[in-house]
Amino acid sequence: MSKTASGAPLADSLRFAFGTLTVLPVKVTRWDRDAARGGMLCAPLAGLVVGAGAALVGVALLAMGSGPLLAAVATAAVPAALTRGLHLDGLADTADGLGSGKPAEEALRIMKQSDIGPFGVITLLFVLLAQVAALAQAYDSSWARGVLAAVVSATVARLALTLAARTGVPAARPEGLGAAVAGTVPSRGALLVAVAVTGAAAGGGALVGTYDIVRAAVAAGAACLAAELLLRHCVRRFGGVTGDVFGGLAETAATTSLVVLSLG
Repeated sequence: MSKTASGAPLADSLRFAFGTLTVLPVKVTRWDRDAARGGMLCAPLAGLVVGAGAALVGVALLAMGSGPLLAAVATAAVPAALTRGLHLDGLADTADGLGSGKPAEEALRIMKQSDIGPFGVITLLFVLLAQVAALAQAYDSSWARGVLAAVVSATVARLALTLAARTGVPAARPEGLGAAVAGTVPSRGALLVAVAVTGAAAGGGALVGTYDIVRAAVAAGAACLAAELLLRHCVRRFGGVTGDVFGGLAETAATTSLVVLSLG
């Protein structure tokens, strides 16, 4: 049976990635460190599927005569639906924790509460507006650029999770998804996945236009940089990562890539 670099069978790694990062009916058969490592290495593949689904819905609406704005709204909604809104919820909780200005223990308690505070609401509002605006501009340019934006943004969003799960990044809590995957991915493995995803983004850009090769690669790099800056800030503030932080990193990477793809 094929195995990932984690040592876990490829099937178990894919089940972990799709079973934890999407609502697709995939059963996680193993919940150990090897499976978590493989799952995080495969996370961008889950993003690729989510992005393809989002692009399909957007293009279908365009084909039925909708404008780029409606297609953009639908495209932004699909990833939220395919993750039960967990990444957006994580972004809001992370914003509330960071915005509280409280010590790590109290900030983590605020993040764990079921309600969303003002920092979370404001962050969600502007992030979703930015995503929809960028996607609308992409679709207005061409349906192909809209597809590229949807697929690249969803893929690099999960790449941010791979990078955040690398060795040396601690968990802020002893339980939860953050603790299950924190520190599981070797730094070299995370870097190789990042290079592969960036190359694939550039390849996708080549199918759209010469300039899109550079734009897609820069978008992937900028997304990783933005997520890394947030990751380091969260580690300093909370003492490590949580499931909410992972969600915040994914949405930060997705939004950053969309903004870059809308420029020029």
